[in-house]
Amino acid sequence: MGRFRDFRVYLGALLALVLMAGAAQAQDAVAPDVPWQDVITAQVEAFRTADAPEAFRYAATPFQSAFPDAETFLITIVGSGYGPIMESTSHSFGAYSQLDPRSMAQQVMFTGRDLSRHEAIYVLTEEEGGWRVSGVQLVKAPGMGV
Repeated sequence: MGRFRDFRVYLGALLALVLMAGAAQAQDAVAPDVPWQDVITAQVEAFRTADAPEAFRYAATPFQSAFPDAETFLITIVGSGYGPIMESTSHSFGAYSQLDPRSMAQQVMFTGRDLSRHEAIYVLTEEEGGWRVSGVQLVKAPGMGV
């Protein structure tokens, strides 16, 4: 799991860069037809129902190569602090930025059953089969959701 930890460090640095880029490079959060948002929603819904194979399907190739099966992937994700995504009751999209021609960073806000709020930066990569989740950096947000 050393590669997974290294990847989280990379995502932390990437999160800082994305946030520093600010609104100048961010696109309109309600732009029509942004296909990576469908991928995020599908994976989040799979996590909410503990559908490991479906959630794993949306993981980028490096994740699929790093885990022997979908169940191990799900157990590792839950154990790594991403439970608030699985336990969320709703999510919405914020700004997004193009990192390079085949990578996007997308802000996602989650509201939990207890109305707690979390914000995430999803990094997605366009692969041969479509957009896939390359990583997620999740932080607790102040306040309560509605």
